Amino acid sequence: MKFFIDTANLDQIAEAQDMGVLDGVTTNPSLMAKEGITGEQNIIDHYKKICDLVDGHVSAEVISTDFEGMVKEGEALAALNDQIVVKLPMIKDGVKACKYFSDKGVKTNVTLVFSPGQALLAAKAGATYVSPFIGRLDDISTDGLNLIAEIRMIYDNYGFETEILAASVRHTMHVIECAKLGADVMTGPLSSIDGLLKHPLTDIGLAKFLADYKKGNS
Repeated sequence: MKFFIDTANLDQIAEAQDMGVLDGVTTNPSLMAKEGITGEQNIIDHYKKICDLVDGHVSAEVISTDFEGMVKEGEALAALNDQIVVKLPMIKDGVKACKYFSDKGVKTNVTLVFSPGQALLAAKAGATYVSPFIGRLDDISTDGLNLIAEIRMIYDNYGFETEILAASVRHTMHVIECAKLGADVMTGPLSSIDGLLKHPLTDIGLAKFLADYKKGNS
């Protein structure tokens, strides 16, 4: 399972990269704005900085909602770095743009996916990644993890190569459950990755080892 971090914060990206487990980054206009990154050129420059920090794919989202606009923005983003994955919304023109880019060998991530049917369309259009938003489904009392299971079944049935990128991951148990269900990628905050480190027995055991060492060397 690949680990992506969902942020535009360079310090958090660098911390995850330094841990040695980071495979990529996803971000969006909301996350950019959260870091005070606004304006087209500033956003472009920030994507370049992210690509300099990580070795893997970096999803960069288009703002346009029409086919021509998505193509224009996507081509400009893809030209920044080979690591860039053009992030497209799950709407009709987004699917059309996905097919356009996949035919040209440009990597794509179809985002804001909330149903198996949407995921099927993205795969048919040749998406590199499909991003089902499990946390947002949980927010409306719908089982987001069940969506991952349904997409996995459909993709396995037909041999689709599109990778399931579990998005809107909120916490560590989301990561574990997505791994059990066979998601190819998860993207979430740094805390969801850091949480995998934690277990009280690890802390207790380490404290005992250190205490015993000090006793033996006192």
